Amino acid sequence: MLATITYTGPDATDLGFLLHKHPSKVQTFPMSVGQAHVFYPEATDERCTAALLLEVDPIDLVRNKRFGGTDSFSLSNYVNDRPYASSSMLAVALGQLFRTAMTGRSDARPELAASAIPLEIELTAVPSRGIGGLATRLFEPLGWAVDETAIPLDPAFPEWGDSRYANLRLTATIRLSDALRQLYVLLSVLDDSKHYWVSDDEVGKLLRAGEGWLPEHPDRELITQRYLAHQRTMIADATARLVELDDDSVPAEPDAQTSTPLYNLRAEAVLAALKDVGAHRVADLGCGEGALLKRLAADPSFVEIIGTDVSSRSLNIAEERLQLRQLSDAQRARIKLLQSSVTYQDDRIKALDAAVLMEVIEHVDPDRLGSVESSVFGHARPGAVIVTTPNADYNVLYPSLPAGRFRHPDHRFEWSRAEFAEWAQGVADRNGYQVEFRPVGEFDPAVGSPTQLALFRRV
Repeated sequence: MLATITYTGPDATDLGFLLHKHPSKVQTFPMSVGQAHVFYPEATDERCTAALLLEVDPIDLVRNKRFGGTDSFSLSNYVNDRPYASSSMLAVALGQLFRTAMTGRSDARPELAASAIPLEIELTAVPSRGIGGLATRLFEPLGWAVDETAIPLDPAFPEWGDSRYANLRLTATIRLSDALRQLYVLLSVLDDSKHYWVSDDEVGKLLRAGEGWLPEHPDRELITQRYLAHQRTMIADATARLVELDDDSVPAEPDAQTSTPLYNLRAEAVLAALKDVGAHRVADLGCGEGALLKRLAADPSFVEIIGTDVSSRSLNIAEERLQLRQLSDAQRARIKLLQSSVTYQDDRIKALDAAVLMEVIEHVDPDRLGSVESSVFGHARPGAVIVTTPNADYNVLYPSLPAGRFRHPDHRFEWSRAEFAEWAQGVADRNGYQVEFRPVGEFDPAVGSPTQLALFRRV
């Protein structure tokens, strides 16, 4: 299996500094499934190509219990595509041989490593199991121009049609570290048949390699399922953690002093507000995959916890994340997951101590906000309501966020502090509540904090 990376630009041989592999050498590295070779078939000042050739020994692959399974005498273990298709084995080789390049570190050329550069990547015999044109579907949303050429089953018999393999040519102006991390994940996704045991640390690998691009990818669910080999518990964990990153996918401002992720600060602020109002019976409205529910469940002072969401899939993931089936009857009785919408009046959430709408209202169409007010503040009437939402004033501190663009593609709006205050005060006045506002996250004197919180107390 062969992968090539081509850089066209001034002093193109600087690609060697980024990959930490010298252009004038052929280097061979032992792998668990064979040998990997790195060499440069082309190295000029205008154009430089690095090639990774992975030679898999099919006999060693079968005899290795880690990869071949227990039935080493089965013919299917020997007759397969593993030595030839650009699969998860190539992804592992990329991760091992270009590990430092994937982190974006280059002591010799730090500015080049941090810059988007013109790259062309070619991959041979890439599997695309089950979905035609999958490579285009995966790479195009990341800014790649994709030339996906299907390989015929037999060129001599065109009537047989195409195989499930394709040759890929990807071109983009992108940081090399980002390109390598995307390849590392998506090669395994295209393969959908990992050659190694999927261990518990795979979720962490996925989140690290997917940082900055996976949370917003339109096929995030498919990527997560295939990368984690369809392991339900791991998928639930990864999905929940990706959802936590959803509204924090915009890179932090350069001078931010805090190292705590915004989603953690937001959850901590909500929990602090719940403690301030003395809440013990709480509903998380629009709970998603259960990020806040898990924190609530860990605190025994919350004796009744209700999570609602319109998505049954999200509720199933929340159930997995909370491990409800493994809890005792008494612990499980504290927690209820209900399919419902914040725009519907639901008697099951009436008269609680508090209700939370954490990063929910910005996902509601503005003309439906009246229904949210009616169902939560008018019908359910909890003792307190906690609402968090992005502060649009703060968006100017995100250098990668174009003017007029929201932080997340599913946001229907993002309010300034004045707009949020006007809405919240109107809701409080119309429904018999008092409201106070709290900043969440790094505070800037000019534009405030990235998240704004309103705490409503029923009068």
